[in-house]
Amino acid sequence: MKIWFKEQINFNFKKVFGNLNVRLVLYALLFYVLAVLILGVNFLPQELDLKEDQVSPRDVFARQGMVYESEVLTEAAREEAAQNVNPTYRMDSAILANLELNVKDFFGQLRIIQGEEDLDRETRLLLFSELKVDLPEGNLAALAEAEPETIDLLEKRTLELLRGVYSKGVQERDLEEIKAKLLDEVNGIEDVPAKLIPVVGLVLDELEYKPNFFLDPALTAQERQAARDAVAPIQVRVRQDEKIVGIGDVVTAADIEAMQKLGLLRSTSSYNNVVGLSLLVAISFVLLLFFLNQYNKQLLARESHFILLGLLLILGFALIRGVNAINIGGTSEVAQLVGYLTPLAAITMLITILFGARLAFFVGMILAVFTGFASSNQLQFAVVAFVSSIIGIYSVSRLSQRSDLAKASLYIMLANIMTVLALGLVLDYSFTMFSVALPMGIFNGVLSSVLTIGSLPFFETAFSITTTISLLELSNPNQPILKKLLMEAPGTYHHSILVGNLAEAAADAVKADSLLARVGAYYHDIGKLKRPYFFVENQLSAENPHDKLTPTLSTLIILAHIKDGLELAKEQRLPQVVKDFIGQHHGTSLVSFFHTKALNQANNDRDAVREADFRYEGPKPQTKETAILMLADSVEAAVRSLSKSNPSKIEMMVKKVIKDKLNDGQLDECDLTFKELDTIAQSFIKVLSGFFHARIEYPEQMLKEAERRHKDVNQHKQPAG
Repeated sequence: MKIWFKEQINFNFKKVFGNLNVRLVLYALLFYVLAVLILGVNFLPQELDLKEDQVSPRDVFARQGMVYESEVLTEAAREEAAQNVNPTYRMDSAILANLELNVKDFFGQLRIIQGEEDLDRETRLLLFSELKVDLPEGNLAALAEAEPETIDLLEKRTLELLRGVYSKGVQERDLEEIKAKLLDEVNGIEDVPAKLIPVVGLVLDELEYKPNFFLDPALTAQERQAARDAVAPIQVRVRQDEKIVGIGDVVTAADIEAMQKLGLLRSTSSYNNVVGLSLLVAISFVLLLFFLNQYNKQLLARESHFILLGLLLILGFALIRGVNAINIGGTSEVAQLVGYLTPLAAITMLITILFGARLAFFVGMILAVFTGFASSNQLQFAVVAFVSSIIGIYSVSRLSQRSDLAKASLYIMLANIMTVLALGLVLDYSFTMFSVALPMGIFNGVLSSVLTIGSLPFFETAFSITTTISLLELSNPNQPILKKLLMEAPGTYHHSILVGNLAEAAADAVKADSLLARVGAYYHDIGKLKRPYFFVENQLSAENPHDKLTPTLSTLIILAHIKDGLELAKEQRLPQVVKDFIGQHHGTSLVSFFHTKALNQANNDRDAVREADFRYEGPKPQTKETAILMLADSVEAAVRSLSKSNPSKIEMMVKKVIKDKLNDGQLDECDLTFKELDTIAQSFIKVLSGFFHARIEYPEQMLKEAERRHKDVNQHKQPAG
């Protein structure tokens, strides 16, 4: 029973983990956890639990450097700026107008009484008493006898005194003082009769004074808010190992904030930050998986390639976090510029070379977003990271030699300089900030290329990926196997070179990998090195060793060059993509010459001659490039066999070869279309017409004339005497 149970567990384990999709999901989860740990190291809650105004039980140091916007200090600075704004008051003109109206009303009634000429003195005095003119008898008598011009002057002086005080604004607290001041100024009136001056004082004393200068809460609040808004956010620079709070110190709000930003304090916000970061990373990974499923399914089919992509993504996150931990010193504004140093272009260049530009572009966008996130949400660093990544992709999208990687650093440096300059102008950088930011952008380009050049060979070897760089190196004629092919099988070597030219031109015409097609052509016949003279292109004499062999044995020798080539490729450690050309360039084609010879010897008895014995083992071409090589190989051999070639014969032969391969089913497993086959045919015809062009036959008379001129020239050159 125990044995059966153990066997069931082993069976289920193998069944589950033997599934590629299950393993890919597990790898994705592993990379997800690593990404969250790398990016969220600042947000992971610690054991420290302190509160504001509490005495710190120990010294607290920063584990790493950081630049952040301090909400506590910024709020304190804004509150101070608001408090420094004086209250705003408004003037109420209606108060003075009402007081003036009362003064004018009083003197208007005096004019009415004075205007009644038939009134006697006693009546006038009685009417004055009704106006509440409480003056000594002598003053009343003087008022009763006053001229209209004098009344007007009294009114004028009263209004002047009133306006002089209220024009400056009168507050509630100043009413008593203002009234006393007015009554005191009455005694200073000089152009009014002395006995009538008390009239002005009486009028001013009887007025009901009110304030006309009031605090405006709305306008005051608006001005204080403007003062708050004018205060820029305060940047705080914390250096690695800097003491945040010492033992016995009273913890302030700014200390609490610093510890929260550094992830030293256990708090709700710390957990929220970790959860938010985890969700953001999860969204990015899901989008990346959708992208791969839509545009790079072949990567999901290769476990090693999927792992490599995950490692490159983690390396990108590590570069982002590592650069932001660098402490360059200086002010906080200068210190935070280290974000311009993040060499994300190295990651996108590696992905472009290893997997293609489209995937690199998508990954570059993801990494740029997290660059801004890790740099305290500074958008400018994300912009520079994205621009440098795109320029890096463009720089290596069409590599022709390894030195192009060094040129890429120049392009990235120029792009970074322009981008940093533009952002600096927008963000109003100082000269000091420009002097730091621009060198950062320049060094970014150099560092990106150094990382790419240094790590690319390792990734190529460790994950068995054949890149453009590898293919360029394999195409070098100084490769040992190619030099051996030139020396021991020169006919095959030159045949391979010509086939390479045909395959490269055709691949270019149908947007296939022309470099891969050319390199595959160079190596496709290396198996002929084992028995070079059994192949017609290497036979220097009229003697053919196949004349002494049976068709069956000759066929075995011909077919063996595929197996021999694969063994030699394994010895030389050629990449799998090149081995595919060796194994697939004949597909399951028929060795028609020896098959026909065998049939002739058997008097066309097809039962005695098995066609399968005269066919290559295959497989048939699986890609456009290997199919193009098959066609180029067959077409070159067929056209070379023509006794007299001309464009018309070449065209007919090319189309016949392609048609025969199509009818034989050799192209069934590749994704070439009929339109592409026609394009390939036209490309072959163009190249072959240049190689096998018809030679001009000169008339005999012209040859004799040329020979005569040659003799004349030689005679003139002979020395005299």
